[in-house]
Amino acid sequence: MKFEHLLVQMKERMPEKRYVHTKGVAMTAIRLAKRYGEDPEKAEIAGILHDSVKYADKEWLKQIIISENMDPVLLEFHHELWHAPVGSYVAKHEFKIEDEDILQAIKYHTTGRAGMSNLEKIIYISDMIEPNRQFFGVEVLREKAEKDLDDSMISCIAHSITFLIEKRQSVYPDSFHCYNDMMQKRGKVKE
Repeated sequence: MKFEHLLVQMKERMPEKRYVHTKGVAMTAIRLAKRYGEDPEKAEIAGILHDSVKYADKEWLKQIIISENMDPVLLEFHHELWHAPVGSYVAKHEFKIEDEDILQAIKYHTTGRAGMSNLEKIIYISDMIEPNRQFFGVEVLREKAEKDLDDSMISCIAHSITFLIEKRQSVYPDSFHCYNDMMQKRGKVKE
């Protein structure tokens, strides 16, 4: 990997298990970027930085959301979602990442959104299917990721939404918008 210096900084910010996950996401993102004609360096950077503030203090995350005028609806949902938009902010201000596609990929790696770029999809999918993930159905998601990026994204976002519903947890609106947008682009919605 080209951005070892970023990995070194991530190792200091997270437990070993999350660091191993982060490396897995970056490697998966590089592979998928090459497969789908995207920039593997951008994929690597986004993959490494996607969880940069996952273990940050909840109150600090909340204060960044408020002070930076991020979507206040975030605060109505589980704090697990907060690290993605704040991570995008940190990538820009601390790590000096200026590429908007990288920043958006970090920002939406937990929820997805309507109108995702290919890099955003790659990071979302890589976070879900990296080699250290073990859950029922992950192998099917991995197979789909090798065949069709959009079909893979549909399956991954559907898996996330279903998981949350089965756990009786609320689903952030961007996830529904992502699913609906992907389905409409596929022509799966009847008029």
